[in-house]
Amino acid sequence: MIREPVAEFLGVAILVIFGNGVDCQIVLSQNPTVASFPRGDWTSLSFGWAAGTALGVWVSGGISGGHINPAVTLALATFRGFPWRKVPIYIFAQLLGGIVGAAIIYGNYIHAIDIVEGGRNVRTMATASLFSTYALDYMTNVSSFFEEFLGTAILLFVIFAMIDKKNMPPPAGLNPLLLFFLILAIGACIGMQTGYAINPARDLGPRILTSMVGYGKGVYTFRNQYWLWCPVIAPILGAQAGALLYDVLLYTGTDSPINRP
Repeated sequence: MIREPVAEFLGVAILVIFGNGVDCQIVLSQNPTVASFPRGDWTSLSFGWAAGTALGVWVSGGISGGHINPAVTLALATFRGFPWRKVPIYIFAQLLGGIVGAAIIYGNYIHAIDIVEGGRNVRTMATASLFSTYALDYMTNVSSFFEEFLGTAILLFVIFAMIDKKNMPPPAGLNPLLLFFLILAIGACIGMQTGYAINPARDLGPRILTSMVGYGKGVYTFRNQYWLWCPVIAPILGAQAGALLYDVLLYTGTDSPINRP
């Protein structure tokens, strides 16, 4: 009973360690006082998040199924018979993993953050975005919601294709590699405007951590509860939509409520 939520916890922690880590390295190194030259760009960021996802799924996949994402857990419960009684503990473990992963990276880069912010007691939105997602200035909340919805719908559509035994499933053990390319593609193609959260635990966990270490209520009041609608609710609904679309159009298995006799 404990191994599955622990696996989800560790999977999300690894995801966030690599993801928040690459965010911090790229952005903080642009300050000449922190580093002599910038250590990366958007390509590095896309690879970092893709690698974090692949490694997180690899660590947890054989034990818990490697969900590492509440939107994935809910979609599997709705369309693939994942037990609903396990959903709350999975989501709690995933959220806790996001908090702990972000805490590890915050501790690792705290001195560089101090330099960029101007002191240990100064924490602003300038570095809060290293841990959670905030849309670019020109993006409306509706457009931001749609981008997160779209990214997660694509994520679940491809995941459901990947686990469909009648649709050329990859050999055992290759799922993390396919997820690496999937997250890399989402980040490289439609990730710029909102930061492609596509995972409530990956965004809310680090956001809670930032509010705990001095960033204050601004991480929640940004754009009138943006934190709830765009990186939490939009991925959950997008995952349901992507899963539904796959089952309606392509899936023939009777474990889906669409095809169940």
